[in-house]
Amino acid sequence: MIGRLRGIILEKQPPLVLLEIQGVGYEVHMPMTCFYALPETGLEAIIYTHFVVREDAQLLFGFTNKQERALFRELIKVNGVGPKLALAILSGMSAQQFVNTVERQEISALVKLPGVGTKTAERLVVEMKDRFKGMNGDLFALGGGDIPLAPAASSKIAGDPESEAVAALVSLGYKPQEASRMVSKVARPDADCESIIRDALRAAL
Repeated sequence: MIGRLRGIILEKQPPLVLLEIQGVGYEVHMPMTCFYALPETGLEAIIYTHFVVREDAQLLFGFTNKQERALFRELIKVNGVGPKLALAILSGMSAQQFVNTVERQEISALVKLPGVGTKTAERLVVEMKDRFKGMNGDLFALGGGDIPLAPAASSKIAGDPESEAVAALVSLGYKPQEASRMVSKVARPDADCESIIRDALRAAL
C-alpha cells in the first residue's frame, strides 16, 4: 500500500497531478478541493494516498491530509460508490461540507453532484451518518497533525483554461454539455483553469 508521497510536481492536469519522486513520476487523482491547495509546478508537495488495484488498472488517489483520505475510504465502502464517484463527491464539496450535509440530511445538495441520484444520496446519508458516529468527533478538523503542503498558489495550466476546465469536469463525471454550460456561466477572460473549475463547482451547489 502506498500511503504517502513527497516529491516535485511535474504537471497539473485537473484532477490529475504528476509527482516526481527519485526519478519516478506518479500519477495521482485528487479531488478538486485538494487540488486547489497544491503549490505551483516545480515545487515540492506532500500527498496522502489511497492505492486502488483493479483488473484493468492501478490507480493512486491523493489528499492533502489524512482526514480527507479517511473520508474517501469510508465513502467507497458505501454500496454503489466507487473511487471515481467518491472523487467527484469530494470535488464538489470539502470533507467538512460533506460531513455537515450528511448530518443535516440535505439530500437536495447531494443529488447536485455528478453521478449521485436520489437513492444514492439517501444511502449516503444513512450509511455515512452511522459511520460518523463511530469516528472521532474531530476527525475532519483542520490541522490534525499532518505535515502541510507547500504554500498554495494560483496555478496557470497550459492551454485554453475554459477547455481544460470542461475536460476536468467531464473526468469528474459531468456530461460534456453540462460541463460546458457550467463553465460558460462562470468563465472570465482573466481566470485560470483552477479558478473556473472552483467557481463552476460552487455554482452547481
